[in-house]
Amino acid sequence: MIRIQGGNDVSISQRLQEIKSTLGKDTTLVCVSKTKPAMLIQEAYDSGQMDFGENKVQEFLKKYDQLPKDIRWHFVGTLQKNKVKYIVDKIFLLQSLDSLELAREVEKWCSKKEVMLNCLVQINLGREEAKHGIYPEEITSFLEQCRAFHHICIRGIMIVIPKGEEIQCKCFFKQAKQIFSKAVSLNQDNISLEILSMGMSNDYEWAIEEGSNMVRVGQKIFGEREYNVKI
Repeated sequence: MIRIQGGNDVSISQRLQEIKSTLGKDTTLVCVSKTKPAMLIQEAYDSGQMDFGENKVQEFLKKYDQLPKDIRWHFVGTLQKNKVKYIVDKIFLLQSLDSLELAREVEKWCSKKEVMLNCLVQINLGREEAKHGIYPEEITSFLEQCRAFHHICIRGIMIVIPKGEEIQCKCFFKQAKQIFSKAVSLNQDNISLEILSMGMSNDYEWAIEEGSNMVRVGQKIFGEREYNVKI
């Protein structure tokens, strides 16, 4: 068992149990393991956790080679088009499909590698210039254009919101649920919206109250980001 920084001598396994006890049976916990060493991910895996999120391709590839092959890897960061080819046959879910250009590149490489990739459309609900994602009013057009792809399955949406107080966050989450519910009517062929990914360490409980069925939690599981160990 590994003790973690800022954890008050609480193990990763204990933290996982505490968080999972607050989730509904239909809510998926994705442990955001970016910047975390493989040994901590291994401990979480040994405790029964299967879903992990990474946001840097190079870091992900190192961990992919070191860790069990049945881990369900989620890519949650901005994916550059020139790096798509390295991960499309290794990840379980791309949560950050944020443009039609990226979708075309994913389709191209999935076709070449003969794989089908599940994706979430990233929505920039707060319209923050520093964050990626399509705007809510673009979702219908985006999904309709994605119907042309044969190697991408759109499984849901991933929400990015500004940091804020409970009332502000819940307002964004409520809006996201409405967008998701409306978009479900577009389900057809490779559009099969089932996942609403929203909520992180500081606000996942509020997100669940508003309808999230997938949360991305990192610091509450792994502690602080700085580690004096190699990945």
